Amino acid sequence: MAISFTQSVVSNLTKEIAEIQSKSNNEKKKEEKALSKINQLQNDMKLSTSAYDLSNKMSRISKLKEDIKQSKSSQAELSKQLAIKSATLNKQLPKN
Repeated sequence: MAISFTQSVVSNLTKEIAEIQSKSNNEKKKEEKALSKINQLQNDMKLSTSAYDLSNKMSRISKLKEDIKQSKSSQAELSKQLAIKSATLNKQLPKN
């Protein structure tokens, strides 16, 4: 029974680790998209002539920077969770 319990725990931890890694990758992709959009907006700003257009683009850049900050925060939290789950998994695995 102890072996089956350990196998169940290891299986659950492995699934949780995979989910955390997937979420982390999604956050990284969000960050990359936002950075790309910021670069695009900055290039577009050079071509903009109206104050309204410039203001609009600056507002979008500001929002994207906030999104990046939130994404980095999420990535940090996911990284902590991943470290905890990995440590727990290593404790559960049999010693060689």
